[in-house]
Amino acid sequence: MNKFLETLKNIWSIKELKDKITFTLIILAVFRLGSYIVLPGVNAIALDAAASGRKANDLLQLINTFTGGAFNQGSIFALGIMPYITASIIVQLLGFAVPYFQRLQQKEGESGRKRINQITRFLTLLITLVQGSGYLLMLKTTAGAVDTTINPGVFWFSNMIILATGTIFCMWLGEKITDRGIGNGISLLIMVGIIARLPQSFVAEVLGQAANNRWIPLILELIAFFFVIIATILVVQGVRKIPIQAAKRMVGRAAGASTSGAHDFINLKLSAAGVMPIIFAQAIMFLPLTAAQWASNSAGVQSNLLLSLNNPKSLPYNTVFFILIVIFTYVYTALIVNPQQYAEYLKRMNSFIPGIKPGQDTQDYIDTLTTRITLPGAIFIGIIAILPAIVSVAGVNVAFSYFFGGTSLLILVGVVLDTLQQVESYLLMRKYDGLVKSGRIQGRNSQGITIGAGM
Repeated sequence: MNKFLETLKNIWSIKELKDKITFTLIILAVFRLGSYIVLPGVNAIALDAAASGRKANDLLQLINTFTGGAFNQGSIFALGIMPYITASIIVQLLGFAVPYFQRLQQKEGESGRKRINQITRFLTLLITLVQGSGYLLMLKTTAGAVDTTINPGVFWFSNMIILATGTIFCMWLGEKITDRGIGNGISLLIMVGIIARLPQSFVAEVLGQAANNRWIPLILELIAFFFVIIATILVVQGVRKIPIQAAKRMVGRAAGASTSGAHDFINLKLSAAGVMPIIFAQAIMFLPLTAAQWASNSAGVQSNLLLSLNNPKSLPYNTVFFILIVIFTYVYTALIVNPQQYAEYLKRMNSFIPGIKPGQDTQDYIDTLTTRITLPGAIFIGIIAILPAIVSVAGVNVAFSYFFGGTSLLILVGVVLDTLQQVESYLLMRKYDGLVKSGRIQGRNSQGITIGAGM
């Protein structure tokens, strides 16, 4: 405890770090405050009542989790930064397939990055207009959610402007945190939205188990939750280190005067794809819902199969979901990890992997290792993704089961580790002890060349 208090004192004694943390907390407070400001003409109580009747695992509830409840409250931040995330994913995928975006990302440096940011912001606005129209249509079709005395055209036009402004403002808040605060702003906004639901879900789970006098299952559940978090941290931070060595250089003209090659390493991330495979697989799994609506009036095996694929607790749903995640993990890893690029980089730096010839052999070696270590990472992400369904079947409250796995847990762990790593960097630069007594918090600034930086 004394060590912890001493660390907090050290953090607060660094003025720059203190200002960054304070600024970040203020921005996050503004973001949460905006989540409770309701759109004009919207009845938040009726909307929340209608939302409580939906399935806990459907797409709308997933969006509501990422926005910290703003979606079901009819807030001005109802869409949050989800349009920006969608736009970022689209631009990132275009960078793999379109030469123009490849050139912006890889060859044009800072000017290319600024151009990509401009394109992402413009695309965010377009996506917000589309998603905002769908959201307002959902509000109008929800009984009692919209004041019928308001002119429909005025309601749509005014609230479209408010929703678009809210999304752009959230994006601006995230960028300000990145520039002047601590951590990645966009990721922190997502994390705050997710974690805002944790206290309510946790209290509901404890009270529910206590009401049934199930204290032992509750204790076992919390212990399992702790070990799931620990395992997720280990996999997120897990790397396969490949030693590299710089070629020897001659120093002066004296015979035998040379410097030995410097030693470094390449980090092959165990989970290079991050949460992207879950996001892609989740989008695919919502397609059976549309198909089930078309087949709802017909009987037979096909209709039953479609209905089971629309049930997040069913065996067919979780089997297909797990397989899709494994496939998308390999696909996305192949997109973001380019062995040829790293082989060329080592060649330009006059470095090599001991025992491996430069060029094609180095490229094949990195590609083989990436393929091998992706399998356990893919399996783990698949297990984490279906874990909420498993624990909910075991008796855990559906709302609390979200935090046992899935996108929520991976985002929480990744963002917290990245933020703590930045805090530790400030402490170590000022000659203070880090956040842990021994070892280092691995992050994007870790020593070595890291391959794979999924979200």
